[in-house]
Amino acid sequence: MASSSGNDDDLTIPRAAINKMIKETLPNVRVANDARELVVNCCTEFIHLISSEANEICNKSDKKTISPEHVINALESLGFASYITEVKDVLQECKSVAMKRRKASSRLENLGIPEEELLRQQQELFAQARQQQAELAQQEWLQMQQAAQQAQMAAASASAAQQASSSQDEDDEDDM
Repeated sequence: MASSSGNDDDLTIPRAAINKMIKETLPNVRVANDARELVVNCCTEFIHLISSEANEICNKSDKKTISPEHVINALESLGFASYITEVKDVLQECKSVAMKRRKASSRLENLGIPEEELLRQQQELFAQARQQQAELAQQEWLQMQQAAQQAQMAAASASAAQQASSSQDEDDEDDM
């Protein structure tokens, strides 16, 4: 197998994945390490071969993304037509799993609450937030009113004290 970077690990399938597939396919068979390595290399080479052919087919059809149809056509042109039925079955299964994942990831469906009920709850929360905001505004207004009254009373007290002081000064001057 040729590698452009010189590092064979860059373009290989993880060995753990291959080991798992071997154990699932051949549960009662021991496989030597060099045989496992050969399987990894064969899988990598096969993927490289199919993807290169699919890329050429993709380019010939003036597309920029390799589609499943390009891969199926690559299998056929490379002499692996006997795998096409199984590949189509796996493709259908993958699409089904992907669809289920998309549906499962929908938060609304996971809640099990009808959309109308969620909307009602949202409106209720908005109303509660508006009520709390109004109460806070009312409290702030009352506090400002109290502060203004206290300032008026303090000013009136200061004015009365000043008037009392100035009238006492006038009384003192009259006594003289």
